[in-house]
Amino acid sequence: MIIDVHTHLNNYHEERVVSIQDCLDKLHADMKANNVACSLVLTSYKVTEHRPSTTSVIEATRHMKDIFVVAGISYLNYTEKDLRELSAYLRDGLVKGLKLYPGYEPFYPYDKRLKVVYDLAIEYDVPVMFHSGDTYAPQGKVRFSHPLHIDDVAVDYPELKIVICHVGNPWIIDCMEVVYKNANVYADISGLVLGEFSDQFERYMKAKLEEMILFTGNPRKLLFGTDWPICSMSSYIKFMKGLDLSDEKKEMMMWRNAAELFKIDVDSLK
Repeated sequence: MIIDVHTHLNNYHEERVVSIQDCLDKLHADMKANNVACSLVLTSYKVTEHRPSTTSVIEATRHMKDIFVVAGISYLNYTEKDLRELSAYLRDGLVKGLKLYPGYEPFYPYDKRLKVVYDLAIEYDVPVMFHSGDTYAPQGKVRFSHPLHIDDVAVDYPELKIVICHVGNPWIIDCMEVVYKNANVYADISGLVLGEFSDQFERYMKAKLEEMILFTGNPRKLLFGTDWPICSMSSYIKFMKGLDLSDEKKEMMMWRNAAELFKIDVDSLK
C-alpha cells in the first residue's frame, strides 16, 4: 500500500486555470497508475483562481474515500471566522491536519500569534505540517523556513504533532536533528525535485535519505509524500524502491506511519 501525504490541487501554470475536478481527475489517474491507495491534499495559504479554498476542496472530495484534506492557514490573513470554520471541519472529521507556510509568508513557526492554531490542533489531535526549506517561488524568504525554528514549537507544545515538510531540504541534517530530538516531530520526503529525478540527483538524494534514517535510527518518523503535481509520483516511487532499506522499513515509510499519524482507516482503502 502507498499513502501520499503531500499533494496539491493548485494550478502551477499560472497562464491557465484548471478546475478542481480536472485536477482531481488527474490526481486519481496518477494514483491509479502508481497503485497509490490514498492521498492527502494540502490547501494553500492563499485563495486565488489558481488556488482553491479549503471549503472548495472539502466540498469536491468529501465523498471520496481515497482523498483527505489538510487545511492551509495564512499567518498574515487568518481571522476568527476562519478558525471557527476550521474547528467545525475538524470536529466533523473533514480535515486531517493543518498546514502553515513559513518562507512563503514572513513569519517564524514559534510566533505567539500561532498559539491558537496549535491549541486547535492539540484539541482535535491532528498534525500541523510546516513548509520547510527551499521555496518553489523565488519570492519566498528562506530564513523563515529553516527547520531549526520548528524545534521551539516542538518543545513549547509537546502534545502537538508536527510534520516538517520536504525534510527541510537543503538543511536535511538540521531537520533530522529536530526529528531525532523531539518525540512529537515527523518529516515528509516530498518536494525534493521538480518533475522527475535525474539519475545523478537520485543517487545524491538516496545517499542523503539513507543517512537521515541512520541518523534518527527510527523510520517511524518519516512519511512518503511527493508534492504532486510539482513532482512526479512515478519517479518518487521508483526513488523509494531504490533505497537500501528493509521491506519492513519501506512499508512503514510508504503507508504505515501516515495511517497512524493521520488516523486513516486503511481497511476502507482496500
